[in-house]
Amino acid sequence: MDRRRFVAGSAAVLSVIGHGWNSAAAATQPEAQPFDGNVVRQMAREMAGKPFVEPDKSLPADLKDIDYDAYRSIRYRPDKAVWRGEGLPFQIQFFHRGFIFIDRVQIYIVSNGKAELFPYSPDLFTFGTVKPPSPKENVGFAGFRLHAPMNRPDYYDEVCVFLGASYFRAVAKGQVYGLSARGLALRTADPKGEEFPFFKTFWIEKPAKGTNSIVVHALLDSPSAAGAFRFTIRPGDTTIFDTEMALYPRSDVKEAGIAPLTSMFFFDANDRVGVDDYRLAVHDSDGLAMRNGRGEDLWRPLTNPTDLQVSIFSDVNPRGFGLMQRDRDFRDYLDLEAHFEKRPSLWIEPIGDWNKGAVYLIEIPTKKEIHDNIVSFWRPADPLLAKREYIVTYRMHWGWGKPNPQGLAQFVKTRIGKGHDDTRLFVLEVKGTKLDLSKPKAFHAAIKADKGEVRHVVLQPNPIAEGFRVSFQLATNKEPVIELRGQLLEDKKPVSEVWIYRWTP
Repeated sequence: MDRRRFVAGSAAVLSVIGHGWNSAAAATQPEAQPFDGNVVRQMAREMAGKPFVEPDKSLPADLKDIDYDAYRSIRYRPDKAVWRGEGLPFQIQFFHRGFIFIDRVQIYIVSNGKAELFPYSPDLFTFGTVKPPSPKENVGFAGFRLHAPMNRPDYYDEVCVFLGASYFRAVAKGQVYGLSARGLALRTADPKGEEFPFFKTFWIEKPAKGTNSIVVHALLDSPSAAGAFRFTIRPGDTTIFDTEMALYPRSDVKEAGIAPLTSMFFFDANDRVGVDDYRLAVHDSDGLAMRNGRGEDLWRPLTNPTDLQVSIFSDVNPRGFGLMQRDRDFRDYLDLEAHFEKRPSLWIEPIGDWNKGAVYLIEIPTKKEIHDNIVSFWRPADPLLAKREYIVTYRMHWGWGKPNPQGLAQFVKTRIGKGHDDTRLFVLEVKGTKLDLSKPKAFHAAIKADKGEVRHVVLQPNPIAEGFRVSFQLATNKEPVIELRGQLLEDKKPVSEVWIYRWTP
């Protein structure tokens, strides 16, 4: 992983119910049991019909009372990787329980239509500075990671990690870990506190030789809902997760977050208030991209606000949204350790109609880069009702940018500083193949604000950046919040995506 903190979540232990699946037998005997994807849905459906049972969080003190560095010293033995030496396209390694990762997850390996529980043993790990548990203690696993020869054919790179609550991460070819996804978000930014659903059991299907994909099933649980997930994972230049979710609420859920994303934004040229740092930018993602149901592309640069900010973008049948890392220039970060320029973008592509709802963007103030302070998800307009089944399908694109571009120019940088007469100066860089630098008079920058006053809009070629620069001054008139919108036009026809921004003091 990297030096940033792991994200803690709820605990997960074995509590399996389902027709055709003997969970007690599976936990105590080595015999494999019949398995298909319907097993997980049936288990989730039956769990949702019963009261939630708080899982057991017990863990030996030598593992629970350790710090981050001590936990990182516990390493899975690569020579013990599942399927090592079999010539298959994937291998599995596991995470030990400890530190904040006290959740126990059961992990089954599926082969030839049968699932077998993978047994825990301390011999699978080296423990570094941590006292190893007794061989008699079944401490268990906290999660797992998948490896595949993604960057070169003779080495199995780490492709994705499932660890902590319902969090998971992935990378594409040439990337390092950055933002995370989750199975489900509940009551995010609620003053009463957020509920963290967790993956309690996984089933990993053994891939055939010569394939480029692997299937992972996951059983999700929480006080408000249970769910079944099926991920078909294909690593590459863009790593794809085809995701199928079946959700079964225990009670009516009004504040559900579907396909939730979690990232970090500390500062950049649009927001350096109170920053004393040699680096020019620090973030895993620099903006929220959206393609709404009308086919309109939107770009919302992220901020690290003084106060909690919630932005809601209502829509019908969205075509996609995601947290992007557009800035890929090392010189804008200058961090030889973190390599923010290599962090993934993550685009959510809905499959089928998602009906009415909204894309939410939640920006949480932070004074340290170790905190994931950005959350985005889709929230249906109608509550999810108890005793119902909700099927959601979507494709996740972990990679270098937004898939399926429409040819529109993009806003690649937003800079803000002091203007004249107490105004704020905005400087926006725009790049795209439709922008002919030799014909600057053919284009027009339309900038609007719902409050305050936009002054002195200037559009000029920027040959150094191979694009155009838009600058304007915003007279804030002491307004606490101002919503801005901008776009480049040619004869009233859009040639760029729509830039939107929320300014606060």
